[in-house]
Amino acid sequence: MGRSGRVTLSDVAKASGVSRATVSFVLNDDPRQTISAATRERVTETAHELGYVPHGIARALREGSSRIVVLTVDRGIEGNFSRSYVRGLDEELAAHDHVLLVRHGQAEPGATQRILDAVVPRAMLTLGEVYMRGHEPAEPDEQDWESGFAANAALQIGFLAERGHTRIAMALPDHEFPLTGARLGFAREAARRLGIARPESFVVPRPREAGAAAVEAFLAAHPEVTALAAFDDDIALRCLTALRDLGRRVPEDVAVIGFDDTEYGSLSTPALTTVHIDAEILGRIAAREALGIDTEGLAPERGRIVDRASV
Repeated sequence: MGRSGRVTLSDVAKASGVSRATVSFVLNDDPRQTISAATRERVTETAHELGYVPHGIARALREGSSRIVVLTVDRGIEGNFSRSYVRGLDEELAAHDHVLLVRHGQAEPGATQRILDAVVPRAMLTLGEVYMRGHEPAEPDEQDWESGFAANAALQIGFLAERGHTRIAMALPDHEFPLTGARLGFAREAARRLGIARPESFVVPRPREAGAAAVEAFLAAHPEVTALAAFDDDIALRCLTALRDLGRRVPEDVAVIGFDDTEYGSLSTPALTTVHIDAEILGRIAAREALGIDTEGLAPERGRIVDRASV
């Protein structure tokens, strides 16, 4: 092996009994070279036995980019959706000999360019962008209402409406997420389709006292509201805590439903009813699109309600 302890082309060449150039031609599948099938097989097997891994930077120079795909995950989006999305993306990229690099949180200006300069990625993605592309509440795509983002956003409203709640409010985070506006828009469109009142919205901030004050003020101004559909489980748990602090019973006085099925929701009292979404297939679609591979046969799966005790 080389001085770094890493198997090199020279190591493969020596073990195969051929020149270093021949090994390079074989492993890079250079179509301009005429090399016998027997030699190709011997070199390939030897490289595999020795555990040779191509040098990423050299390959990036040859191919114009590395075999790295960068995914940006906004701060705070850390639920079942993001975990399953990353799992599908990572596994699909690995199946096509690529590596996933995940960035968490909003980075300072210039950070993206430094990543581009450092690793020359094959593609840069944002969590969920394939989920949202082309789907806007103002012009709903009927396919999206069957199994896409619109369908999942509508699950909360439909579940509450089935249980007699016709005055529903959306509880939102105190900082903007890329999907906040779209979620609220789809919820309101779902209510319109069901023939119930247009959901109001309000922010539930941190810390605990501020959240309780926000819930108290909203319910005082909207006493007709009997259910809160939260942006995610984190906001739903803030609502549960606020309602308990205010002496309101859940679900007898006010029902609460979360979104994204985190473990904490199952541990609360009452246990949180929520929406579970398996986004692995979305990650696989994103991976194939990034690599220019056909996505035929891959389609999003609709989420499902996890029915517990808060509705």
